[in-house]
Amino acid sequence: MNSGVIIMIVVVVILLIGGFIVTTYNALVQLRNMVRDQWSQIEVQLKKRFDLVPNLVETVKGYSKHEKDTLDAVINARSKAVSAQTPEEEIKANGELSQALGKLLAISESYPDLKANQNFLDLQTSLKDIEEKISYSRQFYNDTALKYRNKIEMFPSNIIAAMFSFKVSDAPFFEASDNEKETPQVKF
Repeated sequence: MNSGVIIMIVVVVILLIGGFIVTTYNALVQLRNMVRDQWSQIEVQLKKRFDLVPNLVETVKGYSKHEKDTLDAVINARSKAVSAQTPEEEIKANGELSQALGKLLAISESYPDLKANQNFLDLQTSLKDIEEKISYSRQFYNDTALKYRNKIEMFPSNIIAAMFSFKVSDAPFFEASDNEKETPQVKF
């Protein structure tokens, strides 16, 4: 073979490999940024819920003086969720908050005056809307995290991911905790 042809083949192979590396790297960066973006969308909805919880607790407090344990559980769960530092901590803390809010809303069944209170009804409707948005945001986040994880774990992009330190742990799934899977028990 002619040395010019060999050089040409080597150059083409190098360009193809380089193109593959650049394309795969850019796809990984794009997916990682999408995961971060979707996580921030969840945080926006969680912030709305955090802001709503004190108003809901105060409204219920006026009607249910002897439900202090449930109210304290909601306040403590909110504090944990607000102070969570990592996605894993946020996922766990928000699971606890969801369970505590479920118990709080179940209490309203025992207080007809509370159920008729317009402020409580408005807060309950707002909370329901926010919870639906959180659910959609979690679902979209998990879909994006799955794409990112697949790209990191599948051959041959896993080679590029390992070279540039892309990690599956950058995109934890938002899963229901064991507490959230249980039906809240409310006893009077």
